[in-house]
Amino acid sequence: MKIKKESFLEMGLLELFQEKTGNVNLKFGTVTIAPGERIPKEGFSLHEENEYAVIIEGEVEGESGGQAFHTPANCSTFIPAGEAHWTKNIGDKPCRVVWVLLKEQ
Repeated sequence: MKIKKESFLEMGLLELFQEKTGNVNLKFGTVTIAPGERIPKEGFSLHEENEYAVIIEGEVEGESGGQAFHTPANCSTFIPAGEAHWTKNIGDKPCRVVWVLLKEQ
């Protein structure tokens, strides 16, 4: 078993684990998005991993691959690798998200 202390990345993302096993690279973490906050602040986010996320509390809206989306608490999202996207907390309380980035080599 591994226990990892907190390590913050850009935009308040907390990366809990990063593992490379065989041909799979996995990153797992959390982020809390303040009311009205947009990630990224301008433009789009783009990365080479598939992104899976679960909204634990709050709700977000955004755009991914040119399509608008709205995701309330207890729902999840999938964004394919290479797809430009952004998200914004549209609620009046912090939005808590658990995320996984997965890339096959």
